[in-house]
Amino acid sequence: MNNVTEFIFWGLSQNLEVEEVCFVVFSFFYTVILLGNVLIMLTVYVGNLFKVPMYFFLNYLSFVDICYSSVTAPKMIVDLLAKSKTISYVGCMLQLFGVHFFGCTEIFILTVMAYDRYVAICKPLHYTTIMDRGRCNKMLLGTWIGGFLHSIIQVALVVQLPFCGPNEIDHYFCDVHPVLKLACTDTYVVGVVVTANSGTIALGSFVILIISYTIILISLRKHSAEGRRKALSTCGSHIAVVIIFFGPCTFMYMRPDTTFSEDKMVAVFYTIITPMLNPLIYTLRNAEVKNAMKRLWGRRVFSKANESKR
Repeated sequence: MNNVTEFIFWGLSQNLEVEEVCFVVFSFFYTVILLGNVLIMLTVYVGNLFKVPMYFFLNYLSFVDICYSSVTAPKMIVDLLAKSKTISYVGCMLQLFGVHFFGCTEIFILTVMAYDRYVAICKPLHYTTIMDRGRCNKMLLGTWIGGFLHSIIQVALVVQLPFCGPNEIDHYFCDVHPVLKLACTDTYVVGVVVTANSGTIALGSFVILIISYTIILISLRKHSAEGRRKALSTCGSHIAVVIIFFGPCTFMYMRPDTTFSEDKMVAVFYTIITPMLNPLIYTLRNAEVKNAMKRLWGRRVFSKANESKR
């Protein structure tokens, strides 16, 4: 039996003044997410940089960041000024699917990007052969398929549970653990499967990334000082994103079916902070991306200035 047709969020805070401040702050954050990631996508598209695997995957990482944050941020921002923070049962399940679909896809894209850097630094002579367009397309397709399979499993586990009340979620979006607490049945087995599913992906990918970057850093000893500086500039941005994203994800999903009061603030990091910081990290820490933007947009501004003079 499922008597619940909608859920009620508690939101980030019950203090009106705090919510008003959060409304301004997160509205600004979401604007930065949209503008920053669109700027990277435009740079890759207008500059015709898809032929370079690093830019190819960076473009789709930016796209996933926009989709990932858009699943939760707009609803959360609107709810900060709303008296009743409600979401329909169907809307909750769709949000749950979207969070895990785009979140898992981002994990796999970050893993593929680490593999790209590994091949570029450790096997430079075979780079163009290994990372050709066909293989890049297959790896990208694999990230989407992997994200879909992960999220459909999560939703299937939750949808079959009965909800007969209460319907209040101590969170600002529908995630697995808070929703499982409301089910009118024993969710121990479901919780274990959910933890195994999400935890294996988060921790497994994190371990793979750590190993790959360790190998990369060890192999850099054979490179020249200029080669090391250039490689560290690129890998440094990847490592920063991995730490910011995987730290909170591991805390949230590598544990039994329990919830803590800190979960909402931790979730802010991987649903809003990371998508906002990705463009900044990749442009400020990555010399190649920064130079590509300068060349591309500087050239366009210069050409438009000439056109206006004519």
